[in-house]
Amino acid sequence: GLFISIDQKDHIKDILRNWPVEDVRVTVVTDGGRILGLGDLGICGIGIPIGKLVLYTACAGVPPENTLPIMLDVGTNNEEFLNDPLYPGLKCKRIRGPEFDDFVEKFVEAVTEVFPKICIQWEDLPGVDAIRILDKYVDKICTFNDDIQGTAAIATAGIITSNRFSGNPFKEQKILFLGAGAAAFGIAEMLVHKFQKDGLTKEEAYKRIWMFDVNGLL
Repeated sequence: GLFISIDQKDHIKDILRNWPVEDVRVTVVTDGGRILGLGDLGICGIGIPIGKLVLYTACAGVPPENTLPIMLDVGTNNEEFLNDPLYPGLKCKRIRGPEFDDFVEKFVEAVTEVFPKICIQWEDLPGVDAIRILDKYVDKICTFNDDIQGTAAIATAGIITSNRFSGNPFKEQKILFLGAGAAAFGIAEMLVHKFQKDGLTKEEAYKRIWMFDVNGLL
C-alpha cells in the first residue's frame, strides 16, 4: 500500500506518482482510526484497505494492478503504539479538526488529478469524520463510504427480506441499534428512506429507530 503522512500534505501528488501503475481505478482509503472492533490501529490498519481491494478482485474481477490501498497517517491515540519505539507511524496524538480536513481536501484534489478515473472508497474512519467527509465529497467526485452506504444497503435488504417471510409490513417495524457508529448511522439513514418510501413521514420514521451505546439509550 501507499502511506501518506499529514507532514507530507504539500507533496501528495509527487508521492502518488511514485506508484508504478498510472491507470488506478479504485482506492480504499483509511486513517486507521476505527478498524473494525479493534479501535485505533494507526498505520497498522493498512491491512483493511488491502483486504477490501482483494475482494474487488476476487468477487468482481477488478484487475489488482488497477487498485491502490492508501493509508493517511494523522497520528494515533493508541498509547501502546505511541510508547512503542518500533511503531512506524507518526508519534503524535491524532490530528483532528480543520488541519485534518485540509489534509483530506489536499489528498482528494491530488488523487483525482493523478488518477482521474479513480473511485475513492473511505473505510474505517471514526464515525464523525466518516459522515462529514462523505457529505462533503459525495456529489463532487466518484466516492462512497462502505461502512455508511455498503453496510446500510445489505442490512436494509436483509430486513426487507425478513419482512417477506414474516408477512409483517416494513413500515410497522421498530428497530433498535446496539452501537452508534458510522455503520449504524448509515443503516439508520437508509431505513428512514425506506420508511418514507412506504408512506411514513421522516418524523414518523425517526420514532421507529432507536440507538443504544455505552452511554445507554440515545
